[in-house]
Amino acid sequence: MLIGRYDYALDAKNRLNFPARFRAEMGETFVVTCWLDGCLVAFPASKWEDMAAQLENCNLADARAVQHKLFPNAIEVTPDKQGRIQLTPRLLAHAGLEKDVTVVGMGRYAEIWNTAVWDERESAGEDGALEQAIRLMNIR
Repeated sequence: MLIGRYDYALDAKNRLNFPARFRAEMGETFVVTCWLDGCLVAFPASKWEDMAAQLENCNLADARAVQHKLFPNAIEVTPDKQGRIQLTPRLLAHAGLEKDVTVVGMGRYAEIWNTAVWDERESAGEDGALEQAIRLMNIR
């Protein structure tokens, strides 16, 4: 399971050190693409294939809208010996990544955020939203 927060800086070649604790679960090669709220998402290859299969079973118009955003922007990445992945200019622009980057585990996938944006979202969420969400989900 992918959990935790890891803070890094992009290097001069726009490579991101991907958390060592995540790499084993992600597999040798995994998929990075645009995601919700202006971040990126990293899926293990098997989870990416599962999601693609789920889209085939959705309403065609809805599935196409999702496919048009996710698939053209997706890249397969293989971390180098130092654990770095190369991000494309399009992905960097989508997430506003320039230097400081935060990678957060979300269970079965990881999100990649501009650190300032992530920190702002975290501080804005301290108004009881977590408590309300847990109640709605009936988690005990």
